[in-house]
Amino acid sequence: MIALASAARLHRHMLHVTGAALAAARIQEEQMVCFTRTITAGGAGMAVYEALPEGAQRCPAIVVIQHAPGVDRFLHRMADRLAEAGYAAVAPDLYHRLDPTREAMERYRLLKDREVEEDVNAVVDYLHRHPRVDSARLGITGFCMGGRVTYLMAAANPHFKAAVAYYGGNIMVPWGDDVVAPFARSAEIHCPLMFHAGAEDTNPAPQDLQQFDAELSRLGKPHEFYSYAGAGHAFMNFTSAERYRESADQASWPRTLEFFARHLRP
Repeated sequence: MIALASAARLHRHMLHVTGAALAAARIQEEQMVCFTRTITAGGAGMAVYEALPEGAQRCPAIVVIQHAPGVDRFLHRMADRLAEAGYAAVAPDLYHRLDPTREAMERYRLLKDREVEEDVNAVVDYLHRHPRVDSARLGITGFCMGGRVTYLMAAANPHFKAAVAYYGGNIMVPWGDDVVAPFARSAEIHCPLMFHAGAEDTNPAPQDLQQFDAELSRLGKPHEFYSYAGAGHAFMNFTSAERYRESADQASWPRTLEFFARHLRP
């Protein structure tokens, strides 16, 4: 499923990807440096993995939101891939408020939308002070729970100029008693949104994507949705032989880079 936006009007098309990947965008890979630093969020220290292209020039930045296992080897590699494409990539540890001795899925279930918003906004504030970042050109992406957070922050923070969500589940479920679900905030989305999902996923299921597409189209929000045959949830996670689907990775990643280039490059 795909909805394409043009400068003049919203064009809606349906597409089921069957294996022929989009021609890769010609993006020059760059050398990069990576490290972890601590910033302040919610009055406490929050670790942020950072990957930067080498050099002194200012560049666009992309916030990379973790999947349920956390900021791990998979997420580091996703940030590194963005840095290799010329973006500053920063991945905050959204579990920083929670007991690190708990299992990752236990911590995932304790996350609250208000605290998540506060943490991502703290990263945006950090990027506005960053000497290597052009803070007028910020994007956000995320995987699994990070896809949900991407949808949420496309509505919650107007500084983002582009958002790419990978298989974000529970978008119609609020995290916390005093908030509404990200889906209920669709009218607040202020930047173009790309969404990748596996055709065999159950959260989000294909019917969920149809509902998202219909609502965003009704609201006139520019968006592009892609579904990948033979792929389920977490198809980008190369650390899981069971879940990873190389064909979906190779089809979706050039689309992601082209989308960010379109909206974040001069």
